[in-house]
Amino acid sequence: MKADGEADLHEIDRHERGVGWIAYPNETMERASHAVAVSNDEAGESDVWVFDPVDAPGVDDLLAELGTVAGVVVGLDRHKRDAATIANRHDVPVYVADWMTGVADDLDAPVERFGSRLANTGFETVRIRDSTVPPWQEVGFFDGETLIVPESLGSASYFRGDRERLGVHPMLRLTPPTTALSGRNPDRVLVGHGVGVHERAAIAVEDALSGSRCKAPGLYAKTLRDAIGI
Repeated sequence: MKADGEADLHEIDRHERGVGWIAYPNETMERASHAVAVSNDEAGESDVWVFDPVDAPGVDDLLAELGTVAGVVVGLDRHKRDAATIANRHDVPVYVADWMTGVADDLDAPVERFGSRLANTGFETVRIRDSTVPPWQEVGFFDGETLIVPESLGSASYFRGDRERLGVHPMLRLTPPTTALSGRNPDRVLVGHGVGVHERAAIAVEDALSGSRCKAPGLYAKTLRDAIGI
C-alpha cells in the first residue's frame, strides 16, 4: 500500500492559502501532505505551516511559492513521515500536541508542543482520538474555513463506501469521531490520505460520519474483493 523509492511529486488541493501534494501518486495509501500560508505582517510575507509531509523532489519549490516555512506539524502519532527531514532543512521545529506521547522521542529534530491552538496560525486544534486500544493519537485543525483531518477521514479508495466523497477510516467505521468533527461547517477538508474536498465540504463530512456504520459492510466487502482480486 505504501510506495518507496524515488518520489514523483503530484500537486493536489491548491487553494488561495495553500497547496497539497502526494509524493507517490501510484500508491494505494495515497499519503497526502499539506502546506498552509498564514499572514505575518511583521515579516512582510507569509509563514508556511507544513502538515504531515512526505518528502519529494520539488517540495521546497512548492513551499517557497507560499512564503517561508515556520513549522512542520505531526497530526497523528503514526505520521512522523518526513517531518524531521523537512523541519531540519528549513531550520524550524516539529510541532506536536502537548498530550501526544511517544511521538517526540522518535523525531530527530527540535520539537515544540502546542495546546488548544497551533501557535499563531489561527488554527484551533481538535482532539479527534486519543486511545490505547488500538494505539491512536490524532489531532485535527480548524481555522473557520479549512479543516485538516490527518487520518480519521480520507478520500483514498479504501476509505470510501458507496457514493461517499469522504469516508471514515475502516478501523473507525463502527465508532466514527462524530463528536469531534460534526457541526464545524468547513469550506474545505484536507485529509492525510487522498485528495481533499473543496465543494460542499461540510456536507461531505456530515455524510461520512452519519453513514459510517451503515456503509461499513459494503466497504469491508469491497476491500476483501480488491484484496483477493475478484
